[in-house]
This record gives sequence, structure tokens and C-alpha cells, in this order.
Amino acid sequence: MLPVKLMTLRAALVLLIAVGLGCVRFDGIETEGKQLEPPVSLLDTTFAAWPDAAWWTEYQDSALSRLIEHALAENPTIELAEARLRAAQAASEFVGAARQPRLEASFDSTWQRYSENGFAPPFAGGSHDTDNRLAFDASYELDLFGRQRAALAATEAQVTATQAATQTARLGVATAVARVYFQLAQACAEHSVVEQTLKQRRHIVDLVKSRVALGIDSNVELRQAEGAIPRTQEELALLLERISLLRISLSRLTLAPPATTDTLVPQLTRIPTPILPGIIPSDLVARRPDVVAAQWRIAATFKGVESVRAEFYPSVNLSAFAGFGALGLGALLQGSSLIYGVAPTLRLPIFDADRLRGKLKFVNAQTDIAIAEYNDTLLHAMGEVVRAVTSIRTLEQRTTAQHLAQAAAESAYLLSLQRFQAGLTGYLTVLVTEGELLTEWRRAAILTARAFELDVALKGALGGGLDTPAMLANQDRNRT
Repeated sequence: MLPVKLMTLRAALVLLIAVGLGCVRFDGIETEGKQLEPPVSLLDTTFAAWPDAAWWTEYQDSALSRLIEHALAENPTIELAEARLRAAQAASEFVGAARQPRLEASFDSTWQRYSENGFAPPFAGGSHDTDNRLAFDASYELDLFGRQRAALAATEAQVTATQAATQTARLGVATAVARVYFQLAQACAEHSVVEQTLKQRRHIVDLVKSRVALGIDSNVELRQAEGAIPRTQEELALLLERISLLRISLSRLTLAPPATTDTLVPQLTRIPTPILPGIIPSDLVARRPDVVAAQWRIAATFKGVESVRAEFYPSVNLSAFAGFGALGLGALLQGSSLIYGVAPTLRLPIFDADRLRGKLKFVNAQTDIAIAEYNDTLLHAMGEVVRAVTSIRTLEQRTTAQHLAQAAAESAYLLSLQRFQAGLTGYLTVLVTEGELLTEWRRAAILTARAFELDVALKGALGGGLDTPAMLANQDRNRT
């Protein structure tokens, strides 16, 4: 008897497929977007693992490391990204659970008056009683066409995309803190230069006063020397304001108490100068977290398309129950009240006013959007890398030229000062050469800080050490 029922079920399934395919079809609905491929190059063996996940430790600055680690632990942007990750993981668990059989225990009791002309037993007609059911109900959907598998794969891909997005948030916070830190270091270095200049100018005033007393110089030279002091003091005030504002920015970025940054004085000279490798593999951009996230969003939408396509085919649900049913509670648990049964269900859309086709068009359009966003993200990432590398190469040339200019300015200043002390030249010459030297000292501080900022920018542009092999392996399995 059972094989006959199975043959009947198989015949019904074949009939539904034949009828349904002739009515609701997804012909002509395809994805139109074309995904760009990241550039590929051979990896330099010394460069394959650069940058490191904790790239800020390369600067060997404990204060910077503490600030970044505190920011990564407390920043609300990261907390939001992690909350989204938990939500994506929960959604994936929910979809995955739908693939498993369900078993429920239930008790239903309905009080009513029974009709004298209905299906109730004759003795119950016209009476009031309760209709009771105590049973276990089981159900399971056969995933014959992969709808549930594709839906689960889509949510798993979305989880990985959200993981990468969380890394994007972490990278953004870390690079922002490092940039402001090196800006503060630059401001402190400039402040130190201007302080040194103020001391020199006060010393020059003392020299001019002695020369005036000897009749070598006049009050004109003295007023020139004295006038340079308040201008330098103004520069110091502006730099102190800038330093205070940058310390406040660091405190807000890291959510650290203001006392943590109020006395912070980073020293550029104590931080190892970043060195850019001669070869930068272009395919490192493919492990940027925002690029990886965009890749996984494409994978999620492709699986979503597969899931919707499977809705065009029959769905098969198997249900079964076993328990007790009786009028009144007294006989509910008696053997004669035993009930059980099975209820297979076959469903296939035949006419749905193009609802499924519209849904499939929508998810295909979502795929096109994901592909376009990925292409835009990839091009933007490549542009950031190219700009950072170009600026670093240019900075190397600028630094070389600045070193030569600074050496010349230092020599000119020392010669003019010696001639001034010997009475062979006026103060104006000293003032001019001193101003040129001050400019070179400040340029040196600016270029040094710029080197660190560009190093941070490049490490951020290359993904900040995101480890993606496991993600990419999962993605390859998802696409098969």
C-alpha cells in the first residue's frame, strides 16, 4: 500500500511541475551588472603580510598604541558595527533553523454548543462541552530545488560581509586616531622650533643692546630686534591653541578622559621613520575590508536570486501528528481517544499576477546594485593606493631637497651671526638668515609628520592587515 501512495505523490509532483512551468516562468530575467576584477600581480615575499593587523605598533610609540586600543574598545561606531554583526548572525541562525524538522507539543481546548444536525456524536448534539486535543505536531519542508539552501547561503554571505564591514569601522577609527596623533606631533615639533627661535631672538636683543651701548648700532636695529619677539610669541600662542585643539580631538576620538591627552607631547624624532617597500603588490587592495564586504554582498544577492528562482518550482511539505482528541476532559487520555495522521502538501504557483517575476526582477536589480557598489569601492580603493604611493614618492624628493636647503640655511645663519658679532654686517642680515632657517626647521617638522600621515594613509588604503583567506575560501564555496 505504501509504494502506491509514494507513486501517487511522485505523479502529482511531476504533474505540478509540468503545469507550473508552462504558466509561471522566469525567462529573460537576468543580472546585467559586470563585476570588475582587482589587479593581479606577483607578491613580493617580504611584502605579502604587510601591513600587519596591529600596524600601529610598528611606530614603537606606546602612547599611540594605548590611544588606538582604547578607541577600538570604546568607540560607538565599532559598537554599532558589532551590533549589526550580531544581528546578521542571528538572522543566519534563524534561516538555518528553517531547514530543520519542527516538532511542537500543543493542547487545544474549545468550549462550544454542538449542533444537533452536525458531525458531533448523537449524544453530544444540543449539549455544551469542550473539544480537546493534546498532540505532537511535526513538519518538514523538502528542499528539493534548493530554495532554503540558497537562502541560508545568502545569510551566511551577509554575515561575512558584515564581519568585513566591522573591520572597516575598526580601520577607520585606528587611522583617524593615528592621523590626529601625528598632526599633534607636528604641532609640538613646530612649537619646539619656535620656542628655540624665541630664545635666540632674545639673545640677539641682548647683543644689539650691547652694540648700541658701544655706538656700533643705533636704536633702529634695537627696535627691529625687539619687534621680532612679540611676533614669535604670537606664533607660539597659535601653536599652543592648535596643540590644545588636537589634544581635545584625540580625547574625543578615543573616548579617553581629557587628562589622558592634556599633557601628551609626541616626539617625531623618537618614532622610527616609515620605509616604503620598493614594490607594492597591486592585488593587496583586494583584501581591504570594504572591498571584501562588497564582494560578499554580491555573493549574498546571487544566492538571493537562486532562492527566489526556486520559488517558481513546487514546494513539498510533510506534516504528521499524534496524540489524543476527545469531547470533554474525562476521556482525553484514554486509548480510544488516540489520533494520528500524515498530511503531505504540494504547492506550485500557476497564476500569481507576475508577483514572482516582479520579485525576481527586484533581487536581480539588487545584484546589479551590489556589483556597481563593488566596482565603485574597488576603483576608489585603487585610487587611494595610487594617490598615497604617489605622494610618498614625491615626499621623498621633497625631503631630500629640504635637507639640502636646511643645511644651506644653517650655514648662512652661522656665517651672518659671526659677521654680526664681528661688526662686519648689520642685524637685518642676521634677521633674514634667521627667518630662512626657522622656515627650514618648520618645514622639516612638517615633512616628517607628513611622512607618518602618508604611511598611515597607505596602510589604511591597503586594508590595515585584514586577514581574508578564510573569508575568500567561504566565498568560493558559496558560489559553487
